[in-house]
Amino acid sequence: MRKVVAVELVSLDGVMGSPDVWAFSYSNDEMEEANASGMAASDAMLLGRVTYEEFAAYWPRQSGGVPMVDYINSVPKFVVSTTLEEVEWNNSTLIKGNIAEEIADLKRQPGKDITIVGSGALVRSLLRDGLLEELRLMVHPVILGSGKRLFEDGGVQRALKLVDSKTFGTGVLYLTYQPTEKVAEG
Repeated sequence: MRKVVAVELVSLDGVMGSPDVWAFSYSNDEMEEANASGMAASDAMLLGRVTYEEFAAYWPRQSGGVPMVDYINSVPKFVVSTTLEEVEWNNSTLIKGNIAEEIADLKRQPGKDITIVGSGALVRSLLRDGLLEELRLMVHPVILGSGKRLFEDGGVQRALKLVDSKTFGTGVLYLTYQPTEKVAEG
C-alpha cells in the first residue's frame, strides 16, 4: 500500500506560509539531497487548491533540466478541492467527491509514495482522517511571528512518533514523524 507523506517547510514558530520569502536562504546540499531522496521515493503529488494554484502559476514556466522542475512538472498531481471545476496543469486530476474515500482508493493503487507539499488544510484533514502516514518537517531556525501556520487552533490532537531526525549545516532540523493513535478532539 502506498504511503501519503507530507513534506513541509516551517519556521521555528510553526509558520508555513510564504516559504519563498524566508526558507530558501537556508537551503544547502544536505537539503537538496533530502529533497532528491523524497522525489525518488514518490511518484505522485497530492495538493490542496491554494497550493495547486500557486504551483500551476509558477512551475510550468520554469526551464527543464533541473530535477525539481522536471519532477513537479511531470509527476501525476491529484488536486483536492470542493471549489475548482477543472484543473489544467499537466498530469493533474481533480478530487472533489468523497475526498477521504478517493485518497484511500489512491493509496491502494500500485506505486510509490504520494507526497504533499504545502496544502496545510489538506494535511490537517488527512491527519484527522488517519490517511497521513508520515509528516516530514524541515524546521528552519527563524521566528516569523505571524503567518499561515501548519497547525491552527482548534484542530484534532494527535500523538506522533519521531522516527528520524537530521540537522543540516544551516541549522534546519529535518524531523520525520508518524502518527500513532488519535488522542482527542480539540
